[in-house]
Amino acid sequence: MKINKVITFCAGVAFPAFVTMAADIDASRPKPVKEKVEIVPLSPAPAFSPRIEFCGQAIDLKRYDMYERFDRELTTMVYMQSSTLRIIKLANRYFPVIEPILERMGIPNDMKYLAVIESSLNVRAISPAKAAGLWQFMPATGRQYGLEVNDTIDERMHVELSTIAACKYLKDMYAKFQNWPSVAAAYNIGAGRITTELENQKANTSLDLWLVEETSRYVFRILAAKELMSHPSKYGYTIKANQLYKPIRCNEVVVNAVVDDLYKFATDNNTTYYLIKDFNPWLRSKSISNVSGKLYKVKIPVIEDLNYSSEPMTPFDKNWITE
Repeated sequence: MKINKVITFCAGVAFPAFVTMAADIDASRPKPVKEKVEIVPLSPAPAFSPRIEFCGQAIDLKRYDMYERFDRELTTMVYMQSSTLRIIKLANRYFPVIEPILERMGIPNDMKYLAVIESSLNVRAISPAKAAGLWQFMPATGRQYGLEVNDTIDERMHVELSTIAACKYLKDMYAKFQNWPSVAAAYNIGAGRITTELENQKANTSLDLWLVEETSRYVFRILAAKELMSHPSKYGYTIKANQLYKPIRCNEVVVNAVVDDLYKFATDNNTTYYLIKDFNPWLRSKSISNVSGKLYKVKIPVIEDLNYSSEPMTPFDKNWITE
């Protein structure tokens, strides 16, 4: 009991004295200066205009869903730096081929961004559903629009021929829908589905349709590709002209008979089998079984164009580069 009283006494008398001493000591210490922390914006949110243009049509992004859908795709593309950089570099090689064909076929230049979204400009791209090439044609659709697709020849991977086929398809879709956003959505999900949904939902354009997520995002991905690739430096991309992938000129060898051995064909044309396959990805075999006598044009790259050099390269689009 005596011990308890001592403890009670200490708790009741000594503790207030201790608190007073601690307070006096604390008051005598200098107050720390609070430093201002500078926040470095590592991932700034992309800013964009609320009004963009696609295939000559003004698209207003002020409505909440239009704004947020576009923002999602633009932000995703801006921060997928490695793949976006590669797309811009590849565009310097493929846009000079694609654009004149679009113009000649009467298709708006902006539809080249559909190929960007479909394949990331990978001419050898093959989807799990077996769509292939820059424009990702399914085998049956490719054949419908004039492309040869079999075990030895796959013209879905022929840049020029597949682009012509894509233009024919897009023209057919435009004749049906009369607006390019709906044409783009139909390219993804099929004309029949878009027609049905426009009728059921009483809408005039695919931008106003409630669709499966992939298709709902699809057109906005195309719009985002146009926005970013039109001025990539605005979104932090620093590219020098000589970092773009150079266009490489080719001569063409006309083939209208069977070619049993592409290895020998390469040697006979002063090139290599590797270069034959690389510049003609539509050749799927080691031979050309041309029993019908069809005319093929096999590209042979110009030797002088194969090497990069320190000489300044003129970009296809000056907006892609920073000095």
